[in-house]
Parts: sequence; structure tokens; C-alpha cells
Amino acid sequence: MRILFMGTPEIAAECLRALLDAGMDVRAVFTQPDKPQGRKMRFTPPPVKTLALERGVEVFQPTRLKKCGDLLRSIDPELIVVAAYGRILPKEVLDYPRYGAVNMHASLLPRWRGAAPIQRAIEAGDTLGGVTTMYMAEGLDTGDVIFSEETQISPDDTGGTLRNRYAKMGGELLIKTIRAIEDGTAPRAPQPEEGAVYAAQITREDCRVDFARPAREVRDLIRAMNPDPGAFTIYSGAPMKLYAASLGHTEGEPGTVVSTWEGIEVACLEDSVVLTDIAAAGGKRMSAKAWLNGHRIEPGTKLGE
Repeated sequence: MRILFMGTPEIAAECLRALLDAGMDVRAVFTQPDKPQGRKMRFTPPPVKTLALERGVEVFQPTRLKKCGDLLRSIDPELIVVAAYGRILPKEVLDYPRYGAVNMHASLLPRWRGAAPIQRAIEAGDTLGGVTTMYMAEGLDTGDVIFSEETQISPDDTGGTLRNRYAKMGGELLIKTIRAIEDGTAPRAPQPEEGAVYAAQITREDCRVDFARPAREVRDLIRAMNPDPGAFTIYSGAPMKLYAASLGHTEGEPGTVVSTWEGIEVACLEDSVVLTDIAAAGGKRMSAKAWLNGHRIEPGTKLGE
């Protein structure tokens, strides 16, 4: 079956790797344009492009999918496979392949439709997650479900660890899905609207820690945004990135440092969090203990202002 793969970030690259390793006939890849990254703002190819070129797969980076008719006809895919592409596919693209288009989504649909399902699930304190393959429709992640696979989300999971697990699960589920489509046994179950939740795109303000929330919510936000885009607070007038925290039981005015014994313990609306992995402004990521060896932060200091 001739496949056109569409995807952009690392989780999509791992799905593409799984398809190629399984011998799937991936004829071409669509991915987002190269973007400037880092302090020097050098144009950097997305992970899917890098992998595809390494494996000898032709890469296209269209800016407008509505003008890709000739390109689609030249590739002539029988199936489009999508994983975290980052663009909405127009009807003329969805309708082109004989077997349609399928998507690997990083949630148990209909929960967490949208752009940031992994971070939103952890932020919400979900304990059950998973991946879903579905037939694509014009709505946002509303297509009929093909297969899904569950996994537990532990209190130690971060956005990074869950993304890595979903990447492996997603690749395996896509292989199962494609083979079922090829032999005509793929199921098709409409999504219920009950339980549908939208996973909105992450903004910078979403990453700002509000210590006037219960400690568990603060901890979950920090782990959800680890390693990227990274939660933060304000210390001494500059952003401080927060990557990991544990729960404490000290009461105090929200945002106030109450101890520096095991890390930077900060009072929340209920209980406290101990910040254990940070990056101060202009500095590298390190343990809070290591940072405290060279910096003094007095109990009573207010973070977030």
C-alpha cells in the first residue's frame, strides 16, 4: 500500500521510523517548514524531515495544502498517515487516497482532542492515558476510531516521558491499523461526544506557575511542561524555569519560600511544593540543591512577582 506520511515533531518521527522498520511503503513525507531555533535562530529541520532524508524518503514542506493537487497526483498515495503534523488537512486532500487518511492521536479519544493532549492530560492529573488511531474527518480529531491502547500515567511521568512512551505505542498501533486496513478488517467506531475535552495549544501564560493553587495542581503543571516548553515563575525580577517538584506539607502565604532544606520549598494555596529541578535566568538546568550551593534565597522570599 502506497503511503504518504505527514508529521513534524519527534513523536511523529518515531512513528515514521516504526513504519519504515516494518517495511511499509512510505512513498513521501509532508512536514512543516524548517524554523529558526536556539539563541542564534538558525533554521532547523523538523525531526521527521531529518529521519526521512536519512532513510531515503522524499520530503516535501508545503505551506498551503490546498495547492498540492499536482503533488498528490505525482505521489498517488493509497493511504495518508498522519501523526502530529500540525496542519488541518482540507477535504480535497482527505478525499484523495483510496483508503482515506488515518491519524495517530496521543490521547484516548474523545478526551483531549486538539493540539496539546499530553501536557493537558498530565496538567489535569489524569491517571489513565493512551493513543488512538482514527479515520480523519473535517472536524478537529472527531473521526471514527479504529484502535486505541491504554497506559497508566504515574505521578512520576512528565510531558517528556509520556511523549516517549506514546511514540512507541503510536508507531505500533499505526502498523496494526495499516495492516487491518490492507486486509479489510479495520473496525470503525464513531466517537461519542460525551467525555469530549479540548486540549488547547500551550501558551507562555499557561506555563506560568500560580502558587495560589493547591500544591498537587502546581506539581502537575510543572511535570506536564517538562521538558518543554517548561513551567516558570519569577525570581528576583527574571524568569526561573521549573522542571520538577515534589509535594510538601508546609503551610504559608502562597508563593512564599518556606524552606531551602531539600530544595526550594514554596507555600501553595494548600500545602507546599519542593522545587527540585530548575534553571535560573541565563543558567543551565540543574538540581535546586546544586543551585542553592552557589545562591542564597531566604525563607520569606516571594516568588512569582
